[in-house]
Amino acid sequence: MDHQDIQVAVAEMLEILGPRTDEDWTVPAGPLEWSCRQTAAHIGHDLLAYAGQLAARPADAYLPFDLQVRPTASPAEVLQVAAACGGLLGSALATTDPGLRAWHWGPCDPTGFAAMGVAEILLHTHDITRGLGVDWLPPAPLCAAVLERLFPDAPPGEPVRVLLWCTGRGDLDGLPRRTSWVWKAARLD
Repeated sequence: MDHQDIQVAVAEMLEILGPRTDEDWTVPAGPLEWSCRQTAAHIGHDLLAYAGQLAARPADAYLPFDLQVRPTASPAEVLQVAAACGGLLGSALATTDPGLRAWHWGPCDPTGFAAMGVAEILLHTHDITRGLGVDWLPPAPLCAAVLERLFPDAPPGEPVRVLLWCTGRGDLDGLPRRTSWVWKAARLD
């Protein structure tokens, strides 16, 4: 996965959520305790954190900074912040040596940061659409790529449904619903 996947995921997020910024974003984002607005800000936070990790290349911790979105920011402005942070991550990925390693609970390569960024965008966009009552599913090709990179032990099946199951957001025939999960972004190779 790479910067182009981030661009596609951000475009998906903007396409589905952009026309809905006049709706009530104070409602919970699907199964989350966060509101839709908080969830969109969280997308931006994580994308910026990933970009910072790639730029600074720390070996043993996250950089000690956080994104703060002004409390007065409208849903459209929060979405714009998330998209801007996606642009920053995409730029960091486009200029980073593939052999670079930076910390994410161990050494993580750029493809891992790209996959985590795409996952954050798609999964939390899904959460927000559920909160807003919009029927939307993430695109299967991106879900398949995220599964391949972050969930190597994922069961077979339709990529969207499997990714939602892997992250506790859906059911999968014959398997108990997940209540906790961890993706595997760090790699020693």
